[in-house]
Amino acid sequence: MEWLFFEDKGLNACFSYVCGMYFDVAMPLTLFAVVLASIFLDKKAEKKLKATLEEKKFQTRDAVMLVASISVAVSLVVYVPQMAIVIMFLFAYSMLLFIFTYLFSDVKKLRAQLFLLLSIGICLLAVLASWLGFITDEAMAYWALYYFGSLAALAAVAAVYESKRVDEKERWYIAALPPTMFVGLYLFFSQSPLWFPYLLNVYGIVFALLIILYLGSLFTWKTSLVFAVLITIMDIILVLFTGTMVSAAKQVSGLMLPILVSMPTVPEIMLEGRRLYMSLGLGDFFFAGLLTVQALRRYGKASALLSLAAMAISFFIFEILMLNFEWQALPGTLMIICGWAPIALGAEIARKMKL
Repeated sequence: MEWLFFEDKGLNACFSYVCGMYFDVAMPLTLFAVVLASIFLDKKAEKKLKATLEEKKFQTRDAVMLVASISVAVSLVVYVPQMAIVIMFLFAYSMLLFIFTYLFSDVKKLRAQLFLLLSIGICLLAVLASWLGFITDEAMAYWALYYFGSLAALAAVAAVYESKRVDEKERWYIAALPPTMFVGLYLFFSQSPLWFPYLLNVYGIVFALLIILYLGSLFTWKTSLVFAVLITIMDIILVLFTGTMVSAAKQVSGLMLPILVSMPTVPEIMLEGRRLYMSLGLGDFFFAGLLTVQALRRYGKASALLSLAAMAISFFIFEILMLNFEWQALPGTLMIICGWAPIALGAEIARKMKL
């Protein structure tokens, strides 16, 4: 979990203060929008996920073990070969896409057909991008044409089958399409201008939402507090003291995996002729989403939205400090909890007074 700001292509930037006050509203608004979306999706997904996970919840020891596991993984990732990291992330993301799509694939026939038609459209756009030269390697371009052309044909066959299907149970062939498209888009287009920042951000936001919905359903109020305190302490140590988190982020971000969301600064900030990008890891989106969802369940919608707004404002303030005082990295969890904690404390006091 970390916060960095990058130049184009995801390279680490060194910002020089010249004059005036630099600020950015794009990333705080992105954080607000993604977590807000997770609140609305949580109600729709909660029942389905509870049934799938059999009402299981994290205990305190599970929250402690999760933080310890994250700490160990971050410390070791710099020693892992890049190909192993790519395979690990592609497998994990693909499984996440497959599981969620399968769980919610028991939709009406019309929606299933529309999804299949959309998948065909995406595959045909990928074919067009390959033909237009977005893939510089000629052999790779031909493989991309074959890959996405075949996938479009299979989706068309699935659409024909769907028109004759009677029941509306889960459909494995629908669940297989999103991960297959994701792997193909990454393998063929990760070095093209289509991937950064466009597809990288799309998949980053999608995975951030899925992680919030999936892991968030496993936490209780108590375990969320334990996790929040421990992960913030760990983040501060690994970012500000050891620098391990920053090194790991540089190692993985260079692979163009969707482990973060990168937004251009608004208003525009130029650095050596190139626009500055602010980047936030998916772990920080999950952290903000977890705290907001827990506030929603404990205090209600008003307190949850107020805490979310406070987190976005806290981010905005910390960003100003980063941009104007040459801080390259700050713990994202610290920025989030500084906004959330005062609102949660006030809501808890008000709740105790009503009891």
